[in-house]
Amino acid sequence: MDIDTAKYQLITGMKQEQERIVRDYITAYNNFDVGGMTKDLDENIVFENISNGRVDLRTVGLEAFINQAEAATGYFKTREQTVTSWVFAADKVTVDIDYRAVLQVDIPNGPQAGDTLNLIGQSEFEFLNGRIIRLKDIS
Repeated sequence: MDIDTAKYQLITGMKQEQERIVRDYITAYNNFDVGGMTKDLDENIVFENISNGRVDLRTVGLEAFINQAEAATGYFKTREQTVTSWVFAADKVTVDIDYRAVLQVDIPNGPQAGDTLNLIGQSEFEFLNGRIIRLKDIS
């Protein structure tokens, strides 16, 4: 096997593994499975939720991510992220997302319990050594 073929196989394998990790994360998210969401996260995971160009939530570390993810499960009756496109870069995967959720609780000065949210957004997953080290949800 020549060097170019070996590099291609390495990159293809890395891309397939990153895609599997992202798919597993989204499946777990849709199923309110915090354990499944966190199985491929690094201990020092940085999570940011960015809305209208502003960071409105940021956690650092696995414990903080878990606490926030567990709290968020109570906000929704149902939720579903559907990937509409994939972009792979060396250490980052960006997915466009169609998001649909039914609220479990009232949002102050906003939608009420039972209302349906329909959003279009993007998630960026950054990797190091096969683990997600940064996750950005952008809407």
